[in-house]
Amino acid sequence: MADALGVLVVHGPNLNLLGTREPEIYGSATLEEIDAELEAFGKQHGCQVECCQSNHEGVLIDRIQEARSWASGILINPAGLTHSSVALRDALIASELPVVEVHLSNIFAREPFRHHSYVSGIAVGLISGFGVDSYLLGLDALLRHLESD
Repeated sequence: MADALGVLVVHGPNLNLLGTREPEIYGSATLEEIDAELEAFGKQHGCQVECCQSNHEGVLIDRIQEARSWASGILINPAGLTHSSVALRDALIASELPVVEVHLSNIFAREPFRHHSYVSGIAVGLISGFGVDSYLLGLDALLRHLESD
C-alpha cells in the first residue's frame, strides 16, 4: 500500500452503544475496541485510519465532505441511516471516494425494512453479518480495491 492512504471510518447512530446494546445481535465489542482494531489493521497495511461516530446525520455528512481533502476511501456502517438517508448517500457520492458498506448483523436476515440500503447502490461492496469481522473484512476489501486502482 502507498504511504499516503487514508480511510475514514464512519459509524452511524446508536453505534456508540455497542457492547451493551442488544449484544445478541451486535456482539459484546465496544465501539472503542472496534476502532482500535481498525486503526491497528490500517497501520499494519500502511494506512491511516480515522474513525468517527455520531448520532446526528449532519455531523456524519460534514465528516464525509471533509474526507474529500485527505482520504482515499470510506468504510461506513450507516446503522439506521442505511434505510432512510438520501442525504448521506448524496454526501458519499459527492466525496468521489470509493465506499465499502459494512454491518455487524446480516441485515437481510432481519426485519424487511432493513433489507433496503440507500448506500449499497453506490458502494464498491457490502459486507454484512460477521460481527466485528465485518469491519475488518470491509477495511481489507477497501484497501485491496485502492491498491488495484
